[in-house]
Amino acid sequence: MKRIRFGMLIMALLLSFGLLACGSDKETKEETTQPTSAATTQKTPSGTAAAATTTGTAAAATSTPVVREGPKDVILATTTSTQDTGLLDVLVPEFEKDSGYNVKVIAVGTGQALAMGERGDADVMLVHAPSSEKKVVDEGVGIDRRLVMHNDFVLLGPASDPAGIKGTTKATDALTKIFNAGAAFISRGDDSGTDKLEKALWKKANLDPKGKSWYEETGQGMGASLQVANQRDAYIMSDRGTFLAAKSLSLTIVLEGDPALLNVYSVMQVNPEKFDLVNGPGGKAFADFMVSDEAQNIIKDFGTEKYGRPLFIADAGRTYEEVGLATPFG
Repeated sequence: MKRIRFGMLIMALLLSFGLLACGSDKETKEETTQPTSAATTQKTPSGTAAAATTTGTAAAATSTPVVREGPKDVILATTTSTQDTGLLDVLVPEFEKDSGYNVKVIAVGTGQALAMGERGDADVMLVHAPSSEKKVVDEGVGIDRRLVMHNDFVLLGPASDPAGIKGTTKATDALTKIFNAGAAFISRGDDSGTDKLEKALWKKANLDPKGKSWYEETGQGMGASLQVANQRDAYIMSDRGTFLAAKSLSLTIVLEGDPALLNVYSVMQVNPEKFDLVNGPGGKAFADFMVSDEAQNIIKDFGTEKYGRPLFIADAGRTYEEVGLATPFG
Protein backbone atom coordinates (compact mmCIF):
# COMPACT_ATOMS: atom_id res chain seq x y z
CA MET A 1 0.00 0.00 0.00
CA LYS A 2 2.85 2.33 0.95
CA ARG A 3 4.57 1.46 -2.31
CA ILE A 4 1.42 2.36 -4.27
CA ARG A 5 1.09 5.70 -2.44
CA PHE A 6 4.79 6.45 -2.97
CA GLY A 7 4.48 5.64 -6.68
CA MET A 8 1.44 7.86 -7.04
CA LEU A 9 3.34 10.71 -5.33
CA ILE A 10 6.27 10.27 -7.76
CA MET A 11 3.89 10.33 -10.74
CA ALA A 12 2.19 13.47 -9.44
CA LEU A 13 5.53 15.22 -9.03
CA LEU A 14 6.65 14.22 -12.53
CA LEU A 15 3.35 15.40 -14.00
CA SER A 16 3.69 18.72 -12.18
CA PHE A 17 7.22 19.26 -13.50
CA GLY A 18 6.06 18.38 -16.99
CA LEU A 19 3.28 20.96 -16.90
CA LEU A 20 5.68 23.61 -15.65
CA ALA A 21 8.11 22.82 -18.42
CA CYS A 22 5.37 23.01 -21.04
CA GLY A 23 4.20 26.33 -19.65
CA SER A 24 7.74 27.68 -19.70
CA ASP A 25 8.22 26.47 -23.26
CA LYS A 26 4.95 28.05 -24.34
CA GLU A 27 5.91 31.38 -22.77
CA THR A 28 9.30 31.22 -24.47
CA LYS A 29 7.66 30.57 -27.84
CA GLU A 30 5.22 33.42 -27.30
CA GLU A 31 8.02 35.77 -26.42
CA THR A 32 10.15 34.79 -29.39
CA THR A 33 7.31 34.85 -31.91
CA GLN A 34 5.62 38.04 -30.68
CA PRO A 35 5.20 40.15 -33.85
CA THR A 36 6.71 43.62 -33.99
CA SER A 37 4.28 46.10 -35.47
CA ALA A 38 5.57 48.10 -38.42
CA ALA A 39 3.07 50.77 -37.48
CA THR A 40 4.69 51.47 -34.13
CA THR A 41 5.75 55.11 -34.13
CA GLN A 42 8.93 55.96 -32.31
CA LYS A 43 9.96 59.52 -31.60
CA THR A 44 13.39 59.98 -33.10
CA PRO A 45 16.01 61.50 -30.79
CA SER A 46 17.62 64.83 -31.51
CA GLY A 47 20.36 64.17 -34.02
CA THR A 48 18.41 61.63 -36.07
CA ALA A 49 15.54 61.82 -38.49
CA ALA A 50 13.01 59.29 -39.73
CA ALA A 51 14.00 58.08 -43.16
CA ALA A 52 11.25 58.69 -45.67
CA THR A 53 10.06 58.10 -49.17
CA THR A 54 7.28 59.75 -51.10
CA THR A 55 4.77 57.38 -49.54
CA GLY A 56 4.16 59.87 -46.77
CA THR A 57 2.81 59.37 -43.27
CA ALA A 58 3.23 55.68 -42.50
CA ALA A 59 6.63 55.27 -44.06
CA ALA A 60 8.01 58.41 -42.52
CA ALA A 61 6.88 57.50 -39.04
CA THR A 62 8.18 53.97 -38.96
CA SER A 63 11.33 53.71 -41.04
CA THR A 64 14.91 53.44 -39.85
CA PRO A 65 16.33 56.69 -38.44
CA VAL A 66 18.78 58.65 -40.54
CA VAL A 67 21.74 59.64 -38.39
CA ARG A 68 23.97 62.66 -38.84
CA GLU A 69 27.29 60.97 -39.44
CA GLY A 70 29.41 64.11 -39.34
CA PRO A 71 29.51 67.90 -39.74
CA LYS A 72 29.06 67.61 -43.50
CA ASP A 73 25.65 65.89 -43.24
CA VAL A 74 22.61 68.15 -43.65
CA ILE A 75 19.13 66.81 -43.00
CA LEU A 76 16.45 68.47 -45.12
CA ALA A 77 12.82 68.01 -44.04
CA THR A 78 10.57 68.82 -46.96
CA THR A 79 7.24 68.19 -48.62
CA THR A 80 6.75 65.30 -51.04
CA SER A 81 5.98 67.62 -53.96
CA THR A 82 9.56 68.91 -54.13
CA GLN A 83 10.69 65.30 -54.56
CA ASP A 84 7.80 63.97 -56.68
CA THR A 85 8.33 66.71 -59.27
CA GLY A 86 12.02 65.87 -59.54
CA LEU A 87 13.11 69.37 -58.50
CA LEU A 88 15.33 68.17 -55.67
CA ASP A 89 16.99 65.67 -58.01
CA VAL A 90 18.40 68.70 -59.79
CA LEU A 91 18.96 71.15 -56.93
CA VAL A 92 20.56 68.87 -54.32
CA PRO A 93 23.47 67.63 -56.48
CA GLU A 94 24.30 71.23 -57.41
CA PHE A 95 24.35 72.26 -53.76
CA GLU A 96 26.44 69.26 -52.75
CA LYS A 97 28.93 69.89 -55.55
CA ASP A 98 29.36 73.57 -54.65
CA SER A 99 29.34 73.24 -50.85
CA GLY A 100 30.83 69.84 -50.01
CA TYR A 101 27.83 69.03 -47.80
CA ASN A 102 25.89 65.77 -48.05
CA VAL A 103 22.11 66.32 -48.03
CA LYS A 104 19.80 63.66 -46.60
CA VAL A 105 16.33 64.41 -47.94
CA ILE A 106 13.35 63.44 -45.79
CA ALA A 107 10.29 63.95 -48.02
CA VAL A 108 7.09 63.82 -45.98
CA GLY A 109 3.97 65.92 -45.52
CA THR A 110 4.66 69.50 -44.45
CA GLY A 111 3.07 68.86 -41.05
CA GLN A 112 5.60 66.10 -40.39
CA ALA A 113 8.47 68.16 -41.79
CA LEU A 114 7.63 70.97 -39.36
CA ALA A 115 7.35 68.45 -36.51
CA MET A 116 10.83 67.18 -37.35
CA GLY A 117 12.10 70.72 -37.01
CA GLU A 118 10.34 71.12 -33.68
CA ARG A 119 12.14 68.00 -32.39
CA GLY A 120 15.52 69.04 -33.76
CA ASP A 121 15.46 66.09 -36.17
CA ALA A 122 16.25 68.28 -39.19
CA ASP A 123 18.67 71.09 -39.97
CA VAL A 124 16.57 72.93 -42.54
CA MET A 125 12.94 72.84 -43.72
CA LEU A 126 11.48 73.46 -47.19
CA VAL A 127 7.71 73.58 -46.70
CA HIS A 128 4.45 75.00 -48.07
CA ALA A 129 1.89 75.61 -45.33
CA PRO A 130 2.26 79.29 -44.29
CA SER A 131 -0.31 79.27 -41.48
CA SER A 132 1.32 76.22 -39.87
CA GLU A 133 4.82 77.62 -40.35
CA LYS A 134 3.89 80.56 -38.13
CA LYS A 135 3.89 78.35 -35.03
CA VAL A 136 7.46 77.11 -35.45
CA VAL A 137 8.65 80.63 -36.24
CA ASP A 138 6.88 82.06 -33.19
CA GLU A 139 8.44 79.33 -31.04
CA GLY A 140 11.89 80.33 -32.26
CA VAL A 141 12.44 76.87 -33.77
CA GLY A 142 12.31 78.01 -37.39
CA ILE A 143 14.56 80.97 -38.12
CA ASP A 144 15.33 83.18 -41.12
CA ARG A 145 12.23 82.06 -43.05
CA ARG A 146 12.49 83.12 -46.69
CA LEU A 147 10.25 82.90 -49.74
CA VAL A 148 11.61 80.47 -52.36
CA MET A 149 8.93 79.82 -55.00
CA HIS A 150 5.26 79.24 -55.63
CA ASN A 151 2.88 77.46 -57.92
CA ASP A 152 -0.79 76.65 -57.37
CA PHE A 153 -3.13 73.88 -56.40
CA VAL A 154 -5.61 72.44 -58.86
CA LEU A 155 -8.71 70.33 -58.40
CA LEU A 156 -8.55 67.21 -60.53
CA GLY A 157 -11.26 64.79 -61.51
CA PRO A 158 -12.35 62.22 -64.10
CA ALA A 159 -13.07 63.53 -67.59
CA SER A 160 -16.74 62.68 -67.10
CA ASP A 161 -16.87 65.21 -64.21
CA PRO A 162 -19.80 63.53 -62.38
CA ALA A 163 -20.21 66.44 -59.95
CA GLY A 164 -20.44 68.99 -62.77
CA ILE A 165 -17.56 71.17 -61.57
CA LYS A 166 -16.21 72.45 -64.90
CA GLY A 167 -17.04 76.13 -65.24
CA THR A 168 -17.00 76.66 -61.47
CA THR A 169 -14.53 79.35 -60.38
CA LYS A 170 -14.44 78.98 -56.58
CA ALA A 171 -12.93 75.97 -54.85
CA THR A 172 -15.54 76.01 -52.08
CA ASP A 173 -18.36 75.88 -54.65
CA ALA A 174 -16.64 72.93 -56.34
CA LEU A 175 -16.36 71.03 -53.06
CA THR A 176 -20.03 71.75 -52.35
CA LYS A 177 -20.96 70.15 -55.66
CA ILE A 178 -18.83 67.10 -54.86
CA PHE A 179 -20.43 66.83 -51.42
CA ASN A 180 -23.99 67.10 -52.77
CA ALA A 181 -23.31 64.59 -55.54
CA GLY A 182 -21.55 62.13 -53.24
CA ALA A 183 -18.83 61.89 -55.87
CA ALA A 184 -15.68 59.92 -55.04
CA PHE A 185 -12.98 62.10 -53.49
CA ILE A 186 -9.45 61.12 -52.48
CA SER A 187 -7.74 63.03 -49.68
CA ARG A 188 -4.11 62.67 -48.68
CA GLY A 189 -5.04 62.73 -44.98
CA ASP A 190 -1.37 63.11 -44.03
CA ASP A 191 -1.26 66.63 -42.54
CA SER A 192 0.70 67.84 -45.56
CA GLY A 193 0.40 71.34 -46.99
CA THR A 194 -2.02 70.00 -49.61
CA ASP A 195 -4.05 68.21 -46.95
CA LYS A 196 -4.18 71.33 -44.76
CA LEU A 197 -5.45 73.41 -47.68
CA GLU A 198 -8.10 70.85 -48.62
CA LYS A 199 -9.36 70.61 -45.02
CA ALA A 200 -9.44 74.41 -44.72
CA LEU A 201 -11.55 74.65 -47.90
CA TRP A 202 -14.07 72.07 -46.64
CA LYS A 203 -14.32 74.07 -43.41
CA LYS A 204 -14.76 77.32 -45.31
CA ALA A 205 -17.60 75.67 -47.26
CA ASN A 206 -19.19 74.62 -43.92
CA LEU A 207 -19.01 70.97 -44.93
CA ASP A 208 -17.54 67.90 -43.24
CA PRO A 209 -16.87 64.96 -45.57
CA LYS A 210 -15.27 62.79 -42.86
CA GLY A 211 -17.01 59.44 -42.56
CA LYS A 212 -18.80 59.72 -45.90
CA SER A 213 -18.59 56.56 -47.99
CA TRP A 214 -17.31 58.51 -51.01
CA TYR A 215 -14.48 60.24 -49.10
CA GLU A 216 -11.21 58.30 -48.69
CA GLU A 217 -7.94 59.30 -47.03
CA THR A 218 -4.78 57.59 -48.27
CA GLY A 219 -2.28 58.77 -45.65
CA GLN A 220 0.25 58.90 -48.49
CA GLY A 221 2.24 61.45 -50.49
CA MET A 222 0.97 63.38 -53.48
CA GLY A 223 2.27 61.08 -56.19
CA ALA A 224 0.85 57.93 -54.59
CA SER A 225 -2.47 59.64 -53.82
CA LEU A 226 -2.82 60.75 -57.44
CA GLN A 227 -2.50 57.13 -58.53
CA VAL A 228 -5.25 56.10 -56.10
CA ALA A 229 -7.56 58.85 -57.37
CA ASN A 230 -6.83 57.81 -60.93
CA GLN A 231 -7.75 54.19 -60.16
CA ARG A 232 -10.95 55.25 -58.39
CA ASP A 233 -12.03 57.84 -61.00
CA ALA A 234 -12.14 60.27 -58.09
CA TYR A 235 -11.63 63.96 -57.47
CA ILE A 236 -8.46 65.08 -55.68
CA MET A 237 -6.64 68.29 -54.75
CA SER A 238 -3.06 68.42 -56.03
CA ASP A 239 -0.24 70.87 -56.46
CA ARG A 240 0.12 71.57 -60.16
CA GLY A 241 3.78 70.56 -60.31
CA THR A 242 3.26 66.99 -59.08
CA PHE A 243 0.24 66.57 -61.35
CA LEU A 244 2.22 67.63 -64.42
CA ALA A 245 5.13 65.39 -63.45
CA ALA A 246 2.91 62.36 -62.81
CA LYS A 247 2.70 59.68 -65.48
CA SER A 248 -0.20 57.77 -67.03
CA LEU A 249 -3.03 59.74 -65.40
CA SER A 250 -6.46 60.05 -66.97
CA LEU A 251 -7.48 62.76 -64.48
CA THR A 252 -8.05 66.27 -65.80
CA ILE A 253 -8.06 69.73 -64.22
CA VAL A 254 -11.67 70.64 -63.40
CA LEU A 255 -10.92 73.80 -61.43
CA GLU A 256 -7.96 76.18 -61.35
CA GLY A 257 -7.20 79.85 -60.89
CA ASP A 258 -8.97 80.50 -57.57
CA PRO A 259 -6.69 82.80 -55.49
CA ALA A 260 -7.39 80.47 -52.54
CA LEU A 261 -5.33 77.81 -54.34
CA LEU A 262 -2.02 79.68 -54.18
CA ASN A 263 0.82 77.34 -53.12
CA VAL A 264 3.80 79.11 -51.53
CA TYR A 265 7.09 77.41 -50.57
CA SER A 266 9.47 78.76 -47.92
CA VAL A 267 12.83 77.67 -46.56
CA MET A 268 13.97 78.14 -42.97
CA GLN A 269 16.72 76.87 -40.75
CA VAL A 270 16.14 74.91 -37.56
CA ASN A 271 17.52 77.02 -34.74
CA PRO A 272 20.83 75.41 -33.64
CA GLU A 273 20.67 77.27 -30.32
CA LYS A 274 17.70 75.10 -29.32
CA PHE A 275 19.19 71.71 -30.26
CA ASP A 276 22.74 70.56 -29.60
CA LEU A 277 23.00 68.27 -32.62
CA VAL A 278 21.45 70.51 -35.29
CA ASN A 279 23.93 71.37 -38.02
CA GLY A 280 23.59 75.15 -37.97
CA PRO A 281 26.20 75.98 -40.63
CA GLY A 282 24.90 73.23 -42.93
CA GLY A 283 21.27 74.27 -42.54
CA LYS A 284 22.15 77.89 -43.24
CA ALA A 285 24.23 76.94 -46.28
CA PHE A 286 21.30 75.04 -47.83
CA ALA A 287 18.78 77.80 -47.04
CA ASP A 288 21.11 80.40 -48.58
CA PHE A 289 21.52 78.20 -51.65
CA MET A 290 17.75 77.94 -52.19
CA VAL A 291 17.45 81.72 -52.57
CA SER A 292 20.70 82.11 -54.53
CA ASP A 293 20.77 83.12 -58.18
CA GLU A 294 22.00 79.63 -59.10
CA ALA A 295 19.06 77.82 -57.48
CA GLN A 296 16.50 80.39 -58.58
CA ASN A 297 17.61 80.08 -62.21
CA ILE A 298 17.17 76.32 -61.98
CA ILE A 299 13.71 76.72 -60.42
CA LYS A 300 12.44 79.26 -62.97
CA ASP A 301 13.24 76.96 -65.89
CA PHE A 302 12.51 73.60 -64.27
CA GLY A 303 9.92 71.63 -66.25
CA THR A 304 9.76 73.98 -69.24
CA GLU A 305 11.48 71.66 -71.69
CA LYS A 306 9.33 68.66 -70.76
CA TYR A 307 5.95 70.25 -69.97
CA GLY A 308 6.07 73.49 -71.94
CA ARG A 309 5.90 75.56 -68.76
CA PRO A 310 7.85 75.79 -65.49
CA LEU A 311 6.50 73.77 -62.57
CA PHE A 312 7.34 76.56 -60.12
CA ILE A 313 7.73 80.34 -60.15
CA ALA A 314 11.01 81.49 -58.59
CA ASP A 315 10.32 84.12 -55.91
CA ALA A 316 13.51 84.88 -53.95
CA GLY A 317 13.75 88.59 -53.16
CA ARG A 318 9.99 89.14 -53.41
CA THR A 319 7.65 89.65 -50.48
CA TYR A 320 4.86 87.24 -49.59
CA GLU A 321 2.33 89.97 -50.30
CA GLU A 322 3.75 90.41 -53.81
CA VAL A 323 3.00 86.78 -54.69
CA GLY A 324 -0.56 86.99 -53.38
CA LEU A 325 -0.64 86.27 -49.63
CA ALA A 326 -2.39 88.78 -47.38
CA THR A 327 0.36 88.33 -44.77
CA PRO A 328 3.62 86.32 -44.72
CA PHE A 329 1.66 83.52 -43.06
CA GLY A 330 -1.38 83.47 -45.29
